[in-house]
Amino acid sequence: MKLTIVYDNEIYKDNPGTSDHGFSCLIETEEKNILFDTGTDGNILLENMKLLNINPSSIDTVVISHEHYDHNGGLSQLLNHLTNPTIYRLEPVGLGSTIIEKKVSAPIQITPHIISTGRLSGSPVDEQSLLLETKKGLVVLTGCSHPGVGNILKAAKKQEEVIGIIGGFHGFADFNLLKPLAFIYPCHCTAFKKEIKDMLSESAFDCGVGLQLTL
Repeated sequence: MKLTIVYDNEIYKDNPGTSDHGFSCLIETEEKNILFDTGTDGNILLENMKLLNINPSSIDTVVISHEHYDHNGGLSQLLNHLTNPTIYRLEPVGLGSTIIEKKVSAPIQITPHIISTGRLSGSPVDEQSLLLETKKGLVVLTGCSHPGVGNILKAAKKQEEVIGIIGGFHGFADFNLLKPLAFIYPCHCTAFKKEIKDMLSESAFDCGVGLQLTL
């Protein structure tokens, strides 16, 4: 399973692309290519994909963590490049007869090794995160963590032990909850990136457009 950050507030190292407020992560598996969130601007999303040698037509599944512009804003332009995609979201809106929209409420299997947490209550909006199954345990992929990182980790641990977390953490500040994790990638809207990386310097790493991880 390979992850590539294609939309983020920062650029990772010297990778090409444009940084912008928003988040999107491509997950490539043997079964499907899944795009988790679509950033804010479809033009930036598609250009970043081009620069990172990602063909958008290879994406067959899209998961929208929550219905905020910085996570669903690029979807309409992306859909022009997809063929009969399946969209997993909390609030389907009716995108046309060739697009399958699946409403997410309870935990649901997206692929054999990827599970949605299901709808988790958050403020100001509810949200879903993805649980990525690896040989060593679960990796949690978050959008903005509106339900709270602690609540997301608690939901994930009902499935299996968590070894890592990637995504936006918003104003999360209970850093001790992250200590047991092998790796932490605070992205996008995380308010305390520096504090997390300072406190957990051996396990917390930079995120940004172009970051690639193989799980």
